Amino acid sequence: MKTLNFVAFPLLTLLFIAISHLGHAQDLPSPAPSPTSDGTTIDQGIAYILMLVALGITYMIH
Repeated sequence: MKTLNFVAFPLLTLLFIAISHLGHAQDLPSPAPSPTSDGTTIDQGIAYILMLVALGITYMIH
């Protein structure tokens, strides 16, 4: 009877693992993440630098 328990427990464990994976078989992969920088951040940074240069030039002229 003890040998039956040593064989039955791993087989039942594998059966439960297989059944639990069947529920996750239809999961779709998540969509790709959106891009972190679409160019507007870079454009805004360049605009800030140009505004600071223009402010510096204006300050030097006066």
